[in-house]
Amino acid sequence: MKILAFETTCDETSAAVLEGRSLRSNTVFSQIKLHRKYSGVVPELASRAHLEKIPFVLGGALRRAGIGVPLKAGAFDAVAFSRGPGLPGALMVGRVAAEAAAELSGAPLIGVNHLEGHLLACEFEKGRVARPLKFPLLVLIVSGGHTELWHARGYGDYKVLGRTRDDAAGEAFDKVAKLLGLPYPGGPEVEKEAARAKGKGPDFPRPFMPGTRDFSFSGLKTAVSYYLAAKLGQDFYKKGLRLPASEIALVCRSFQDAAVETLVKKTADAARSLGLKRIAVGGGVSANGALRSAFARLEDLETRFSERAYCSDNAAMVALCALRRLEAGKFRNSLRVEPDLGSAGWAG
Repeated sequence: MKILAFETTCDETSAAVLEGRSLRSNTVFSQIKLHRKYSGVVPELASRAHLEKIPFVLGGALRRAGIGVPLKAGAFDAVAFSRGPGLPGALMVGRVAAEAAAELSGAPLIGVNHLEGHLLACEFEKGRVARPLKFPLLVLIVSGGHTELWHARGYGDYKVLGRTRDDAAGEAFDKVAKLLGLPYPGGPEVEKEAARAKGKGPDFPRPFMPGTRDFSFSGLKTAVSYYLAAKLGQDFYKKGLRLPASEIALVCRSFQDAAVETLVKKTADAARSLGLKRIAVGGGVSANGALRSAFARLEDLETRFSERAYCSDNAAMVALCALRRLEAGKFRNSLRVEPDLGSAGWAG
């Protein structure tokens, strides 16, 4: 079974070819340089960049997979794309590209959930689908736009237990980095600075939100802002005032410690309350070394992460979602699948 997949939910343009259990190609173009000067993703610029780059990304994926162009009937058994959640304009680019490829190859079109992709990315090992998930398990999706807990009972059978009420964890990392004068994307920069920290830093709150499995990182970000205002003055950001390098490192470590402890405790508590022994963590923030180390210290729970190459947005995970749906005989066999801004489960 050969599947062509597209991923265009935010600021990565990606195309991949999955044949059987082997990933033949996974081409990704990142828009980081485009959005860096704005310290975040600008939706309209992202959509235009997807439109500009998707022909080249697709061409690269097809060449690496040894597939000729133009596409011919029978080239693929299915064409998949991320139908959401994501930026509406960006999603539209991926959908139209997938529709065209499905029409040319005569293959069914499968719209998959982007967040499910982050979960199933945990099954890849060195370019092969070699680590099937064992259900049931507790899922933490943690990225720039989403922080969610799911009870996964099987492929496509997911119950959302909690999600962020404001800033997602990755969004909070990016905003804190911006406050500190660090470049975008902020997550890797905060992690790098935190590793340099020596001594005791500020004590930031842990937003555990007792009585709910939802998340809220806006208050943690605001606590960092208040700390910086107390040290530098209320208009520190507009005036371009920044802490010395050694203090920036301490703030990064303290913020990261608070975010990681919150994510791990709420995830572990949810798993234990449901009697689950396995956890899977996916999404861009799952590449964070401190988060991985904290989960590894949970002796009573087995935690699975995706390889770092598949943590950020990519079409390989989209192709795998389509494969699992085809194997289950559950997919939308149509040449048009509308974008979906919701999350979790198999729609249609």
